[in-house]
Amino acid sequence: MTPHFDDPIGRAVYDYHFNAVDQPIVVHSDDFDDDTIDTGYLFRTYKQMPALEKKALSLCSGTILDVGACAGAHSVYLQDKGFEVTSIETSELCCEVLKNRNLRNVIHQDIFKFSDQKFDTILLLMNGTGIAGSLSGLEVMLHHLKTILNPVGQILIDSSDLIYLFEQEDGAALVDISADAYYGQLTFQTEYKSWISQPFPWLYVDLSNLENAVEKNQLKIKKVFKGQHYDYLAQITF
Repeated sequence: MTPHFDDPIGRAVYDYHFNAVDQPIVVHSDDFDDDTIDTGYLFRTYKQMPALEKKALSLCSGTILDVGACAGAHSVYLQDKGFEVTSIETSELCCEVLKNRNLRNVIHQDIFKFSDQKFDTILLLMNGTGIAGSLSGLEVMLHHLKTILNPVGQILIDSSDLIYLFEQEDGAALVDISADAYYGQLTFQTEYKSWISQPFPWLYVDLSNLENAVEKNQLKIKKVFKGQHYDYLAQITF
């Protein structure tokens, strides 16, 4: 069967939830070998979450916007804890799943086009910087998130520094500084059964470049968690 462009992650999430189909999502990149995402992992419980996510959830307060909610792992946990959670997601199929999981506030919209209300906590996990796509896009994203953040609010966002992929045996990092693009700017395609996505940009960013984008938006940043493999969680405030 010839693959056709669609919403592979949404279809996998929908199939898992409504039809009990547990088939992995394949992730393609020109820079790396194919990888897979276990669809069931997108439905993980709090106990199954890594320490970074648990830390982020423990810092959530007030009204919460879960950006890229996907299957709702974080939204469900927070709503069950009594928080007022809004789950925003570009996938219509994921939104159907979110609603069926009894999440009260589900919005099918691109975060960059959303401006209807403000929140105390904006949560972006599973490499939350990814949707920015590029370093310039990161500045644009933070500028937009600032407009929907309450004055005493916070943005909780995670990422990883991919510099480790370029490290040599002596510990030095071999990065082409003359390259056109930042080493954390990648392009992916996702595939599930016969469906494949259009190529999309995805940003992994080191803490220094994130700090630069934060400062350009006249915001403050604090690293609140350091993972075991170049990953980190940052808290951004006014």
